[in-house]
Amino acid sequence: MNGLTIGILLPFLGTTLGAACVFLMKKSMAALLQKTLTGFAAGVMVAASVWSLLIPSIEMTGKEGIMSVVPATVGFLVGILFLLFLDVIIPHQHIDSDASEGPKSHLSKTTKLVFAVTLHNLPEGMAVGVALAAALDHSSYLTMAGAIALSVGIAIQNFPEGAIVSMPLRSAGNSKGKSFLMGTLSGVVEPIGAILTILLASFIVPILPYLLAFAAGAMMYVVVEELIPETQEGTHSNMGTIGFAIGFLLMMILDVLLG
Repeated sequence: MNGLTIGILLPFLGTTLGAACVFLMKKSMAALLQKTLTGFAAGVMVAASVWSLLIPSIEMTGKEGIMSVVPATVGFLVGILFLLFLDVIIPHQHIDSDASEGPKSHLSKTTKLVFAVTLHNLPEGMAVGVALAAALDHSSYLTMAGAIALSVGIAIQNFPEGAIVSMPLRSAGNSKGKSFLMGTLSGVVEPIGAILTILLASFIVPILPYLLAFAAGAMMYVVVEELIPETQEGTHSNMGTIGFAIGFLLMMILDVLLG
């Protein structure tokens, strides 16, 4: 199995293993653990956005001064605006909330949950895809090892995400099998997004710096809009902060050592 295949499949494997926690744990996840895992996921995504996406985007331009940061700036802002646009036009509902977001619709709660998870995971799939594409075309700026490091980091943070999806479904009365299946399927969009991004980038190599920053902006939107607020609501917010620090440092170390 080559590096490209491993990079695409690792994040989905992380989600699947996390969803499997439904077979090993009680029906509900302790608030302290959930806050810690959510903070950890946020920390990984922030570090990945900086070291694996924004810095290579700047280096790939081959320019100095203000022109070196133009692709990163433009791509990052477009990524933020793109996720904001999707957040506004797509009806969705988060697992820990009874309120729907986006336009009013008659869709079922399950369908809205699927849309919410898709919005969350799409940027991660794009990030892995564009990093792998950059490694294939610009190995001096982002090596395959660096792209794999990003994939490993996303896979690690997908483990708690898979559990965070499947455990509340089990707590709501669903069977272990159905909860596991839905938790696993929540990660399907990532390899699909990675493959589509690789195909796109292979045809439009000159915009890779913009695509790297775009993926960073999209991931940062998810962190600021969803993950950070979730860690600070209610009790145990300090554990969310500690989880963030651990996730950030782990992703930074992975990128430096493997990249």
